[in-house]
Amino acid sequence: MLRSQFINNLRRSTRSFSTSLLASSDSTPASLGFQLSEDQLNIQNTARQFARDVIIPAAPHHDKTGEYPTEIIKQAWELGLVNTHIPSEYGGLGLGVFDTALVSEQLAYGCSGIQTAIEANGLAEAPVILAANDAQKKKYLGRMSEEPLMAAYCVTEPGAGSDVAGAKTTAVKKGDKWIVNGQKMWITNGGKANWYFLLAKTDPAANAGKAFTGFIVDADSPGITVGRKEWNMGQRASDTRGITFEDVEVPDENRLGDVGQGFKIAMGAFDITRPLVASGAVGLAQRAMDEAAAYSVQRKTMGKPIVAHQAVAFMLADMAIQIEASRMMVWRAGWLRDQNKRNTYYASIAKALASETANKCASDAVQIFGGNGFNSEYPVEKLMRDAKIFTIYEGTSQIQRLIISRTIAEAAMQGQ
Repeated sequence: MLRSQFINNLRRSTRSFSTSLLASSDSTPASLGFQLSEDQLNIQNTARQFARDVIIPAAPHHDKTGEYPTEIIKQAWELGLVNTHIPSEYGGLGLGVFDTALVSEQLAYGCSGIQTAIEANGLAEAPVILAANDAQKKKYLGRMSEEPLMAAYCVTEPGAGSDVAGAKTTAVKKGDKWIVNGQKMWITNGGKANWYFLLAKTDPAANAGKAFTGFIVDADSPGITVGRKEWNMGQRASDTRGITFEDVEVPDENRLGDVGQGFKIAMGAFDITRPLVASGAVGLAQRAMDEAAAYSVQRKTMGKPIVAHQAVAFMLADMAIQIEASRMMVWRAGWLRDQNKRNTYYASIAKALASETANKCASDAVQIFGGNGFNSEYPVEKLMRDAKIFTIYEGTSQIQRLIISRTIAEAAMQGQ
């Protein structure tokens, strides 16, 4: 009851969300603005308070033990901080990418591993939002709004990460069902998901653009084997596993879109989720700078706080420069997507810039902490370990540069 009242109030207040950032698509100076609305500030502050009061105190435990943050996710769900972009007609808040980015940044400030577990729901839901029919949305998005369930995006395979076209999992049509065989790897929420978005090859002879089809697969389907939880370098609160499909029957009614459109659907989801991954990286970077700044005014060398040494002060200044630039790119990529404008180029810039900013800021924070930074009793070594994956998942930094450079080349060839 409390959640229902809270969500209804929040939904009413967020109908005017998404996009006080820019008043229109007009590029004139009068259309520019960076002041968040009162409603946007409210949801941002809700996420910020939750991160500081709930996530930060619990983060070291989950990092050391790898325990999945079930209770924290339940609390976040109660506050409306999970599944934020499920449309209101299916029980969600219906927030845009821009507004969801405000939430993701704050959650990642607390712990990017916990934020990744939450955001993985958004990645799995994105293809459903983009391509599912009404019945599929009611069934699978609706249940996410009714109770704190998790979902997972099953695309990556042991031999197909950046090269999604190299995926070998197959789906063969038999009557009104599809028989799925194959193995997926590095699946976030793999062992906790209620259902998976699955990309499988349905036409081995076709090119990548027509070879794959997307499906919604219930996680309790016979023939699914969930692998062990992987013990990763960082973001250990997140649940990462391999998932094996052996003669798994998927009804045709669970097919997303037309046969052969899966690759397009899967890649289209990244225009929604890459700005959100980037916002998580910004949150981690901001945390690293805040921790380093606080330490630099307390720690003294040569008779004065280390912040008074230009070598340290300039490191903090560089952090701020990178963080502010990254945040602006996240906002632009998110705003464009919310205006139904193509944002692929900007989403890739945001993802590459923010992920590398997170790594640089975390590394510099460790340097500012000195020997203490190398010790697990202090928070920055965890930030450094957690940061690395941002340059890898949802498209490596090299893939982002490939997308960006191709866009530049195409424009140049067209004389634009």
